Amino acid sequence: MGKLQHVEEKIFTLEQLQARLKMWRLLEKKIVFTNGWFDLLHKGHIDYLSKAADLGDRLIIGLNSDKSAKGVKGPGRPIMAEDSRALMLASFSFVDAVILFDEDTPLNLITVVKPDILVKGADYTIGQIVGADVVLENGGQVKTLDYLPGYSTTLIEQKIRSFTK
Repeated sequence: MGKLQHVEEKIFTLEQLQARLKMWRLLEKKIVFTNGWFDLLHKGHIDYLSKAADLGDRLIIGLNSDKSAKGVKGPGRPIMAEDSRALMLASFSFVDAVILFDEDTPLNLITVVKPDILVKGADYTIGQIVGADVVLENGGQVKTLDYLPGYSTTLIEQKIRSFTK
């Protein structure tokens, strides 16, 4: 198997992920879940995702599809197409699964995954985190992680736009 094929195999459909989750749970692996757009990957994303991965044995990323991102962020986003964003995320050694979702929030996905740990950025309170209630009701934990200061997709987008003025 080539390296690219190995990376591509970490991008799952819901049915594929459910089968993999059964295996991981049988092996008593601690499942960590986070989600986002992950548009224009940068050092802050790597810091956040690696820290999320450190919280358990398997890291699943719920990735807003292009449709979902446009619906929430507006017509100018995402900048990178979903297949590119998914492939880049899957290429990280500490990421075990990437799954796209079309809804505005990952609630349906979290309900299916039932992660042991749900992770979001520290700009959220536990009460604001979609799916926190589902995870807590199933005996899991909800954790927030600080972002790396000075790194955000919005800042990169603003910098790029300043060059075109």
